[in-house]
Amino acid sequence: MAVTTSDSEMTGMENGPGPDAVFAAKLAEGVFEIQKCNGCGAHVFHPRVICPTCGSADLGWVAPTGQGTVYARTIVRRKPERGGDYNVVLVDLQEGVRMMSRVDGIAHDEIAAGMKVSASIGEGPDGEPAVVFQPEGDAR
Repeated sequence: MAVTTSDSEMTGMENGPGPDAVFAAKLAEGVFEIQKCNGCGAHVFHPRVICPTCGSADLGWVAPTGQGTVYARTIVRRKPERGGDYNVVLVDLQEGVRMMSRVDGIAHDEIAAGMKVSASIGEGPDGEPAVVFQPEGDAR
């Protein structure tokens, strides 16, 4: 006989906010945190209910160093009347997770893979809080 288990029984989440909502609420409070599995110690991003490394539902929130390296970047080209160009980057944080974001404070064409960056909380495209990066050191 097969045993069925509901998602809430597996994750311990009954009717509370999901991990995306928790992440967004923390950003709105000015706090940047990512998840860390209490089962295997792996850092986790994008917010989840189950650790992708070991399958544990025992995930907590921790403050990352905010230091990272640009893995890849692209420039989205738009007409000035539509808001102008913007960059999209993938950043590998020191904790081993990869985030999609943007780099501010430098010309789009100067952003390159391997660039060291640091995180802060800035403004997303619709005015919501978002994790954005700035170049470190001489890259500015």
